[in-house]
Amino acid sequence: MTAFTLHTVETAPEAAKAQLAGIEKAWTFIPNLHRTLAESPVTLQAYDALFGLVGQSSFTPAEQQVAFLAINVANECEYCTAGHSVLAKMAGVAPDIIAALRESAPVADARLEALRHFVEQVVAERGFAGDDAVDAFLAAGFTRAQVLEVVLIVATKTISNYVNHLTHTPLDGFMAQTKWTAPRNRAHA
Repeated sequence: MTAFTLHTVETAPEAAKAQLAGIEKAWTFIPNLHRTLAESPVTLQAYDALFGLVGQSSFTPAEQQVAFLAINVANECEYCTAGHSVLAKMAGVAPDIIAALRESAPVADARLEALRHFVEQVVAERGFAGDDAVDAFLAAGFTRAQVLEVVLIVATKTISNYVNHLTHTPLDGFMAQTKWTAPRNRAHA
């Protein structure tokens, strides 16, 4: 297995130092994902920019976290599922909804269920979810802009999920209580 460096501001390539310092200032620590991404300053910059743009979307913070979790689970990303389980709780997502999302199961809230289902269709079909899926999403009260914002969220999580798969990013300490094992790894757990 190829080892990837968990960079600090001091060890990161020059072009990533300021970005890591800004992340540390904003979050009070540097998540291991970002420390790994620092190996490629342009990839770190892209992920950080996309993540910030999701925060400017028309989805509520709770809806953003529902979408993030649905994508993380669909992509079987253990790191991001653990991390976004904490962020979802902080955004006010109910524990039963978080638990359902972690198992790719339907959620009781009809609006959040429509979001979860649509996001999973977009991921599974690589964007070819079809007109019926879009129409059902719109019928649930979402907008055409939010159809496109789902693509933004998918793009953001594709970067982090794939990086974590390729680099085996270790969980951060704050994720200890929300560790999640992907279905493909459950037999080995």
